[in-house]
Amino acid sequence: MIKIAGLGRLAAATIVLSGIALGSVSAQEVSEEQIKAARAAISALGITNQFDNILPNLAEQLKSTMIQANPNFGDAINSTVDATALALAPRRADLEREAAVTYAKAFSTDELKAIADFYNSPAGKKLLKDGPIATRELYKAADIWGQGISRDLANQSNDALQKVVKAPVIAPATDAPATTQPAPTQKK
Repeated sequence: MIKIAGLGRLAAATIVLSGIALGSVSAQEVSEEQIKAARAAISALGITNQFDNILPNLAEQLKSTMIQANPNFGDAINSTVDATALALAPRRADLEREAAVTYAKAFSTDELKAIADFYNSPAGKKLLKDGPIATRELYKAADIWGQGISRDLANQSNDALQKVVKAPVIAPATDAPATTQPAPTQKK
């Protein structure tokens, strides 16, 4: 019995270790061609542009905090933090590299090339520019549509239920989802 339990633990450990080994293989190393394609896709998408202000914003926050604590040294603080931020600016490339690796692991080289090709095309550029506006308008339309459907659902259900119960079923007059009130009981 003990030998069987030991074999079970050995088998479980072997499965776990092989899963870890296979997991590290599936984490995959990416080729320079994939990185190059990923950089092109990221550039076309403008995905990392949103991170451009991280270092300047952090520098401004630090200057503000340090000047509050040491108001007499404002000029020295400003020049020192600005110089340090400029010295750290090349590290922005680390983030670009990490983004490229992330995309290279998520998409094949061919997919990345297709993404870059599309988003560099006039249609892709227009989608990036006008897509958020179209999406916002779509959400507005869906909200208006939903309010109309809610109103019609409540009214039509109320009408149908009045025929069944032979008493008015009160539905809310607002755009909120309709709830029916129980019909008053009739005394005989």
